[in-house]
Amino acid sequence: MKLQQLFSFTRKAIDEYNMIQEGDHIAVGISGGKDSLTLLYALHGLKRFYPKKFELSAITVDLGYSDFDLTPVENLCRELDVPYKIVKTDIGRILFEERKESNPCSLCAKMRKGALNEAVKEMGCNKVAYAHHKDDIIETMRLSLSYEGRFHSFSPKTYLDRMDLTVIRPMMFVDEADVIGFKNKYNLPVVKNKCSVDGHTKRQYAKELVKQLNTEHNGAKERMFTAILNGDIAGWPERTLHTR
Repeated sequence: MKLQQLFSFTRKAIDEYNMIQEGDHIAVGISGGKDSLTLLYALHGLKRFYPKKFELSAITVDLGYSDFDLTPVENLCRELDVPYKIVKTDIGRILFEERKESNPCSLCAKMRKGALNEAVKEMGCNKVAYAHHKDDIIETMRLSLSYEGRFHSFSPKTYLDRMDLTVIRPMMFVDEADVIGFKNKYNLPVVKNKCSVDGHTKRQYAKELVKQLNTEHNGAKERMFTAILNGDIAGWPERTLHTR
């Protein structure tokens, strides 16, 4: 995927779900992985020509794993002239040493998001951008069906009233395969996830299930995504189709 294609997909989401307003200060949540670095590139590029002017910062919640070196991300943010903050935490130690969690993902996500959102507010931002792509949205729907018995996935835009903070997901129309291609084409400085359960989670199961369904029934993934977009899911904002 070329940079222009990334801009096009990202702007489609931003326009159709009214994600950005004039004067917004948006923090990009950076994990160090391919998705969040791609989102950083996308919003940095859009900032130059998007009609609504906004500020951009970046932030990482460091879970406290050893050998998690964010220097490549710091260098990229310096190169892009994007302010970058690292929030140090002991979340990894709490999960695996104190609580000895065998299924830590849900609690880890809550703790990470709590630390992230608090730091984002301290930075003076009113919005935080998460790097969930199309595959993430579909996989979340499959997880919700299998484990909660409901048709649901996370929303393109969510207002957190307790934090007075809006979460946006500008990469919702981008396929993971395109993110991988973008990472390789532009040699993104990915920092490897040090979590011991990475690749052995329910989400990984959902990813493999969606891949299998799409292999056996060509186009199934796109049809599932269309069902989500048209599914009148509770909490989802109104969509305004744009043709450019």
